[in-house]
Amino acid sequence: MSLAEIVQETEDESRRSRPGIWRQLWHDRMGRAGIITAIVMLLVIGVGPVIFPFNAQAFGISAASILQGPSRAHWFGTTELGQDVFREFLIGGRISLYVGGSATIIAIVLGAGLGLISGYYGSWRDTVLMRFTDFFLVLPTLPLIIVLAALFGQSILVTSLVIGLTSWPQTARIIRSQVLSLRERPLVLRIRSMGARDVRIMGKHILPNVAPLIFANLVLVLSGSILAQAALAFLGLGDPVQVSWGTMLHNAFDSGAMSAGAWWYVLTPGAGIVALVLAFSLIGHALDRVLNPLRRGRP
Repeated sequence: MSLAEIVQETEDESRRSRPGIWRQLWHDRMGRAGIITAIVMLLVIGVGPVIFPFNAQAFGISAASILQGPSRAHWFGTTELGQDVFREFLIGGRISLYVGGSATIIAIVLGAGLGLISGYYGSWRDTVLMRFTDFFLVLPTLPLIIVLAALFGQSILVTSLVIGLTSWPQTARIIRSQVLSLRERPLVLRIRSMGARDVRIMGKHILPNVAPLIFANLVLVLSGSILAQAALAFLGLGDPVQVSWGTMLHNAFDSGAMSAGAWWYVLTPGAGIVALVLAFSLIGHALDRVLNPLRRGRP
């Protein structure tokens, strides 16, 4: 069999397996619930601010408009500045998702890249990269994120970098273990014996086969990144200029909204964080169950 035929056989095998994964994900109750919830949340975050724009410079004109409960004029009540909580919630979701998404891209590119190189080449490269990964794995993540955010600033860019650079080790470990198995498969060994370059083998034959696993970890890292961003903003380490769900919670507790009985101010951003994180977590765990034969059929 020629190299071209082997390549075509590998690509056909990968192409046949991909539709089955997404079909199984949709038929999985956990995965379907996560997909539906994520779509609803993304539509609300994406379209909401266009229909209900938020003006950060608009304040309540009277004391009666401060921490006002839900009403026809303000569906989710008002803030300590008399601003509409619902409109602030919509724009805050975009910032939370943007920071979480940016951090996830950084973590996945770094983790998948190191895992791919470490698993494929092995030898001393694997030893060095995995010891480097182990060092980050044993570090307490949240305290490290808090320290780094306090040292380097509170902008959206810095927050994304800090979360991303502390969220990659688990992905690197998972991808590396899968690549170790893939590189010993007959098709890969035959392609390598016929003179194919390492970069081509990794890019054309190994990476497509670990892509569903990368996506599963991407979804889980995304949920963790959104939660980490909310935690930083709640602790006052988020960007003070941009409104996010974590910033809303910080402002609510800082202004004494709970002691004043303004439950809507805390419940609205809190429910948004829970719904978005839960949606991506359900999708990620369902994908893991679909891709892992040992977990199929288990709740």
